[in-house]
Amino acid sequence: MGIIGHDRVLVSLAAPHFINSRIKETKRLSINLVTEEMLPEVDYVGSVSGKKTDKSAVFPYDRAENGTPIIRQAPLTMACTVADVYNTPGFESFICTIDGTYVEESCLNDAGKVDYSVLKPVLFEFPTYCYLKTGDVIGKCLSFKRAPGQENS
Repeated sequence: MGIIGHDRVLVSLAAPHFINSRIKETKRLSINLVTEEMLPEVDYVGSVSGKKTDKSAVFPYDRAENGTPIIRQAPLTMACTVADVYNTPGFESFICTIDGTYVEESCLNDAGKVDYSVLKPVLFEFPTYCYLKTGDVIGKCLSFKRAPGQENS
């Protein structure tokens, strides 16, 4: 998943994946951020094809307002509508608008915004096929305002 604007996200999937045809048919998908505790199930559903295996019972789920499945255990889910599909060799990239965002209350800060230091979503790093831990804040945007190579003044 990638952010491509304030109003769009991109989900890129290998073209042969079974789910792609369903996404193109319904024009809908959900993005479920997962936690480290969910990895055994996440790794399983990512390693078997929906063409050969019914994975619908692995995670209990509900339906978002737009009809997409949202995993109950996922601390943050975005229900999306596909606005466009961008094809590259071997991949289909779904450019989506976000219809709704569902977040566990425990993952919100006092201002009602997502607190990623609490959520700690797992990232999947494609080239090495590794899962990465996230969540540590290392600095605020625009807090490093000096030019590269200059000492603190």
